[in-house]
Amino acid sequence: MIELTETDIRGPDCQTWAIRCDAMDRRDWLHHQPVCELLSRYHILHLGVAQMPAPFQIVRTHLGGSYFLASLEGEGKVLVDGKWTVSFPGQAFLLPPKTLHAFFTPSGKAWRFAWVRYQEAPGQKPIARANSPVLAGFEAAPLEMAILGLYHECRLSSAPPMAEQWLRIIHGYVQRFASPTDHDPRMWKTWEKVAQRLDHPWSISDLAKEACLSEKQFQRLCKKDLGRSPQQQLMWLRIRRAAEMLAAGEKKIQSIALAVGYHNPFVFSSTFKRMIGWSPSEYSRRRIDSSQQPFPGEPISGG
Repeated sequence: MIELTETDIRGPDCQTWAIRCDAMDRRDWLHHQPVCELLSRYHILHLGVAQMPAPFQIVRTHLGGSYFLASLEGEGKVLVDGKWTVSFPGQAFLLPPKTLHAFFTPSGKAWRFAWVRYQEAPGQKPIARANSPVLAGFEAAPLEMAILGLYHECRLSSAPPMAEQWLRIIHGYVQRFASPTDHDPRMWKTWEKVAQRLDHPWSISDLAKEACLSEKQFQRLCKKDLGRSPQQQLMWLRIRRAAEMLAAGEKKIQSIALAVGYHNPFVFSSTFKRMIGWSPSEYSRRRIDSSQQPFPGEPISGG
């Protein structure tokens, strides 16, 4: 398993077809890729298709935007809520901003995937919202074709006439994944209520009653709609709120822990670090907004 510190390992057989929004982003793996300034209209830093046999490892400890990743072929592993999850074709992940992002190709395997890396503006609602699935089924072939269509257009022209159409399609696929219309409205309303009362000691029984479902039904629908168990979704909402409070300048860790339902500050801090990548005190010290310089080691355009 890989160490969860800033990491970027790409073997000699790795291939990438990417588009970047800014010619100033000159990282080794990205600097030769075409530029499309229209990406910034959709708050996209870069996107692409990658063929990544092992060794391939990425860890980003301070991404400011949402990250969408859809598996096409082979097998990879993605860190979700502090746990490694196998990524197979027909699945997609939507990783929230300001959390620990990590994925890799297991030894002896190859992994092909498409991705879209967002950088939401200050005050803008991220693509990955509280009720967005973190993991769900997704047919990635159309997205791959749209990304490659944009890639080839941008290779041919600095102002490709079809770029806007390709981008609408690409962003539309991500939006449809982030806000699926087939979610059970009872689940959505329940999690909205929970988000307003995170200090309440919610049990599975409480959550199921709020949704007017049996515990078994609630657990099944939660996993289907969000890719998380109810316990994992509750934990994510609490840690997300805690991160927002820290970013707003709240200093007292114990007060934050109580406000989001943790009566044991140690359990709160260890859970926060597992999901965000830093302890609450480290996160508070290092927090930045988009108008400030990145942390040491972070590219100006993000991961």
